[in-house]
Amino acid sequence: MAADARNQLTDESAAPAPVRTTARPATAPVVAPVADAAGPRDTPRPRVAHGCWYPSPDPRGEHVAFICDRDGAPQLWAGPVGSDDAHLLDTGPDHVTEVSWSPGGEWIAYTVAPGGSGHTRVLCVRPDGSDRRVLAGAEPGRSAYLGCWARDGSALAVTVAEPVGERAGPLTATDRPPGWTERDGHATLLDGIRPGGAGDGTTAPVRDRLTAYLVDPAGTTAPRLLADETGAATLRVCDISQDGRLALLRRGPRARREAVVVRTADQAPTCALPVADGDPWIGRFSSDARTVWLRSNHDREFAALLALRLDGADERKDLGVVVARDGCDLELLTFVEGDRRAALAWNDGGTSVLETLPLTAEGSAPPALREVPLAHEVVTRVTAAGPHGMVVALSGSRRRPGVWAVPTSAPPARTPWSASDAASVPRGLPPAPPVPLRATARDGLLLGGWYHRAPGRSPGEPAPCVVHLHGGPEEQERPVFDPLYQELLGRGMDVFAPDVRGSSGWGRSFVDADLGEGRFAAIDDVADCATHAVASGFADPQRLAVMGHSYGGYLTLASLVWHPHLFRTGITVCGMSDFATFFAGTEPWLAESAAHKYGHPERDSALLRALSPMSRVDELRVPLLAVHGEHDTNVPPGESEQIVSAARARGLVAELMLLRDEGHDFRRADNRRLFRRAAAEWMQRWLLG
Repeated sequence: MAADARNQLTDESAAPAPVRTTARPATAPVVAPVADAAGPRDTPRPRVAHGCWYPSPDPRGEHVAFICDRDGAPQLWAGPVGSDDAHLLDTGPDHVTEVSWSPGGEWIAYTVAPGGSGHTRVLCVRPDGSDRRVLAGAEPGRSAYLGCWARDGSALAVTVAEPVGERAGPLTATDRPPGWTERDGHATLLDGIRPGGAGDGTTAPVRDRLTAYLVDPAGTTAPRLLADETGAATLRVCDISQDGRLALLRRGPRARREAVVVRTADQAPTCALPVADGDPWIGRFSSDARTVWLRSNHDREFAALLALRLDGADERKDLGVVVARDGCDLELLTFVEGDRRAALAWNDGGTSVLETLPLTAEGSAPPALREVPLAHEVVTRVTAAGPHGMVVALSGSRRRPGVWAVPTSAPPARTPWSASDAASVPRGLPPAPPVPLRATARDGLLLGGWYHRAPGRSPGEPAPCVVHLHGGPEEQERPVFDPLYQELLGRGMDVFAPDVRGSSGWGRSFVDADLGEGRFAAIDDVADCATHAVASGFADPQRLAVMGHSYGGYLTLASLVWHPHLFRTGITVCGMSDFATFFAGTEPWLAESAAHKYGHPERDSALLRALSPMSRVDELRVPLLAVHGEHDTNVPPGESEQIVSAARARGLVAELMLLRDEGHDFRRADNRRLFRRAAAEWMQRWLLG
């Protein structure tokens, strides 16, 4: 399946590798010290049921930096592997999203999202919490995120995003779409066309310029440019070769990602290869930089471990599959034991299988895989821990995320600062694992999903059921504990969480099945899943509801207006209601990526208009709750405001909940609790009342 060779926003032929921009030179980030914000050395008593995730060990594997929300928000912590002496490294209010301990051990780098927004920045701190400094993303209008460290730990790769091109002024009362509410910042369509209006094409598109640098955290050397692109949906530096000559980049929009090898001396690309979506850390150079190990679905239905061999000019010599599993995606790839083994996390129908594999010389016999036993169903991250071990982050149906140490010759052990299973979940109803439930769509496509049964209900008794739709669309429903589901189950409602077409985990063709007019079939999939839950004897056909987050929020609205008599109510969470206003207000980088998935906002405007719930809002028949983070820059709050306004204008019950200090994902414990209780009370009111 060939990648789209045309740029979805300009309709011009796109090169397979990065092209340096000819615009004004990019401004390199400036390292700026900030006040220390380390917490007390004594481990505080947890305030809430909490999880720990995104571990990054020190070079010896004795201490781990990680993200934890035990104080109510995701913050940066560090602690020894063998004791509970964890301490807070940054007490600031900004949500931490990524962590990376330097190979030399001197620094811990991390990405934060101020106010929960998508405008992230990269910081560094010493392992004792001192010498905190901003590396990139602090300048107005910019954002930044982590790349890899140089192998010697002397510099960190960061990507800086800044919008380029002219933005239109704020919309006036005469050219706002129905229900439009003015939002923070200016808005324009990607091609400079106002929503619903015609343009002459003379206004420059608003595009993101993505620039990758190697930055010295100490600030003693100037940042070094690695890559510079305009109009790229993503750009992340995944590895630097041992000798520093080559960089491995991940670039491109969703479903069209590429791994690109570039020379660091002149930023010239030498070869490119399609790679899989999902985790951004897609590969690594061998020690001699003659092989690139990649997690890729190139010419394959499911992602596997591939070996890309380079010749003396650093160009592609040959490509081979090292290991694959039938019907399973290689979901996570990392390198352990001094890069002598690969750690492979496979996605097998939503649950994880973790294996390690010796990396042998070219032409030798295939090595034997070694499976690692897992305490819970899903692996979310794997990292090397010292010369021999590794640490893994696990989630499961009975607990929130935690971190396990995996020594070479002993079974995995939960780190002492990770909460026990019982302490990781709120008190009350004990969590129970869901059961797989696969519906067949009306066109014969087999769909995935998990069914959560409320306690105390007899097997043959139909129950009120909430169909919950994940985001993405390329995300996948996994058998992990969800406090929202637990709240609904505790109030006597079942939850069916399906994977409609477009979801990951079921093969590349399944992911691509919702492209273009296939999105109409994805909307029908929601109805088919609800019908299947009823036919299976689980769900009461008179008491069905639908809700979802992000793309799932869009799909919720679409289901309510395309199948208006199926559901009694719906909750849209940070969902798009009109593709024209979505493209007008979202981040330029996300618009670049979304155009490949949903359609070009100008060239495919008729299709996008037909797919927009606002275009069929007259078909809405049931009460609607919309929930949004006030700082959401991915799907701006106006998407919820305009659908609520339109529903109220038609005499329907409709409410809007705007969560403070949150963005596209709700990360604060108090806001998450407020959201799930409000959602459960809404469902209880309209399904059980």
